[in-house]
Amino acid sequence: MTTALYLESRATSPALPTSRGVLSGAVLSALRDGHAPLVDPQAVSEAEPYGDDLQLALYVLYELHYQGFHGVGDDREWDPDLLRLRGALERRFLTALRTDVPGEADTRDALAAILTEPAVDDGTGVSDFLQSEGLLWQVREYSALRSLYHLKEADPHAWVIPRLHGRAKAAMAAVEYDEFGAGRAEDIHARLFADLMDDLGLDHAYGAYLDAAPAQGLCTVNVMSLFGLHRALRGALVGHFAAVEVTSSPGSRRLAKAMRRTGAGPAAARFYDEHVEADAVHEQVVRLEVIDPLLTTEPDLDADVAFGIRATGLLEDRLGALLLAAWRGGRSALRVPLAAAAEHPGSP
Repeated sequence: MTTALYLESRATSPALPTSRGVLSGAVLSALRDGHAPLVDPQAVSEAEPYGDDLQLALYVLYELHYQGFHGVGDDREWDPDLLRLRGALERRFLTALRTDVPGEADTRDALAAILTEPAVDDGTGVSDFLQSEGLLWQVREYSALRSLYHLKEADPHAWVIPRLHGRAKAAMAAVEYDEFGAGRAEDIHARLFADLMDDLGLDHAYGAYLDAAPAQGLCTVNVMSLFGLHRALRGALVGHFAAVEVTSSPGSRRLAKAMRRTGAGPAAARFYDEHVEADAVHEQVVRLEVIDPLLTTEPDLDADVAFGIRATGLLEDRLGALLLAAWRGGRSALRVPLAAAAEHPGSP
């Protein structure tokens, strides 16, 4: 795929997804017809905070700040009625996260918990499973699901840059510069993931697998937008970014092996090879040059950074449990199973 074709695919806004309930239905109807969302407040207060309906409604509202949707006016991004509903949905989601994230911890303890790799791969993580026994169809499902983030990789974290100062701002901008290809369009990480999808016979169009993604997958993307769009949650976004960078290098090493073992293709392996090296460096920069100076100047953000780290782990664990339970049972983990790719006859 040429850079021009990739950029053209990014310039085309996706179609609106299919409703998953009252809340997402109200949002989609409002966007299609141009009216205010008609939602009973009780429906928000009673909605499952991690469920399909609320998470899809949030995802769609957040996407107005990214690429938008085909046929939806750009001005809806700041529609006060949509923002009012988004705020109510966010409060429901954030309250659940603050309730479910375990214990009181500072940033040092939260980082320590994720910095130590187990002595041996015990097969309990998704990347462990894919490395050791995953099949090509499971690699394809994983990639389709992760495309909801990786095709806009680093975009949510860029919102924190104007909210930082001094060393923390400079270091965060340096890491983001790498994520965006260090000035080379062909090396933008989102572009590299699109190449990975091509190797796997997947549709690399932005948002192509939104309807297929389970709620647990939407949660892991929505939490970045939740933290990124609120200055008050800037510490949590830094914590999220730290959690991603700390865990990325070892996880990417396993996923690169999974891509090679299943014959996924050279571009698929390259995406994760790139993250093994880059994120090993990024992890050090984020810890020492972003978090340390941030907490030196704003020590009151310590609990928020720790919360961001732990909330990330909570949501990733929920997604991992869903994927492994489905795959070990021989079932698709997606709401809409993938069609087999002609070039990959081993896919279901």
